[in-house]
Amino acid sequence: MNIVLLEPLAVSEEVLKELTADLNKAGHVFTKYDTVEKDESILKERVKDADILIIANNPLSGEVIRAAKNLKYISVAFTGVDHIDKEACLERGIKVSNAAGYSNDSVAELTLGLIISVLRNILPCDEATRKFGTKEGLVGFELKGKTVGIIGTGAIGLRVAEILKAFNCRILGYSRSKRQRAEELGVEYVTLEELLKNSDIVTLHTPLNEETKGLINEERIGLMKESSILINLSRGPVVDSMALAEALNNEKIAGAAVDVYETEPPIDRKHPLLNSKNTIVTPHIAYATRESMVNRAKITIENVYAYLNNEEKNRVF
Repeated sequence: MNIVLLEPLAVSEEVLKELTADLNKAGHVFTKYDTVEKDESILKERVKDADILIIANNPLSGEVIRAAKNLKYISVAFTGVDHIDKEACLERGIKVSNAAGYSNDSVAELTLGLIISVLRNILPCDEATRKFGTKEGLVGFELKGKTVGIIGTGAIGLRVAEILKAFNCRILGYSRSKRQRAEELGVEYVTLEELLKNSDIVTLHTPLNEETKGLINEERIGLMKESSILINLSRGPVVDSMALAEALNNEKIAGAAVDVYETEPPIDRKHPLLNSKNTIVTPHIAYATRESMVNRAKITIENVYAYLNNEEKNRVF
């Protein structure tokens, strides 16, 4: 089969060669591209003979998918697959799997880092020190004993809960389904409204779908405490960015940290969260550590081997 890696996986050439060695031995043709391509005419040329595609988080439109006449399977080196035209895949009977679990630790650890950064004013403290200032106006808050609301108690949400237990936090949870592991950790499942009203910190770890798009809107942000902070490391459209910026600027909530947006960075310089008060913004980096990139590549290539052996691994549709 023709197997095409459509974009780089952020691992060394040595790692990639090791992971794909058995593909060549089995007689498959493996082609890799070392650049992220946005031009759809070029993408169509890259995929035209592919039986199997390996992609990361670069959008894959229905037009490009339909241009791959032989395409049977896509292995996505990402947890979310909302950047792929699902309708085109279903129409063509193309199977899709993701790299579930590759970044659980990296996302959970950045969540904690951002929570503490906002609570302790780390960025303003850095700026003040460089300008020969003092701690005046920068005294922050402890994480210990705070109530943290986790929206989405999947693998990443659960990992966040495990870490927060070390800080003696009370943890509220909201999710489509209750997890036994969450309850073992002491997570109290409540309604979304109860979570927003009672949490000092709200952190989002939910996928993007029709149910979650715009989930955190003006009305729901209005339920939050004035002293609360919002952390979004899930998907940008889960939150109404304009409503969040207005709440921050009007001091209806105390702070926010955001890693995801309506589009992939670089984001528009007029984006409302670039100019909102007490906001930390990062360039969609939560998943990206040296360790997680290797783990992601392993899972993604293993998915391909499983498919070639008529098995289904991490299939999402």
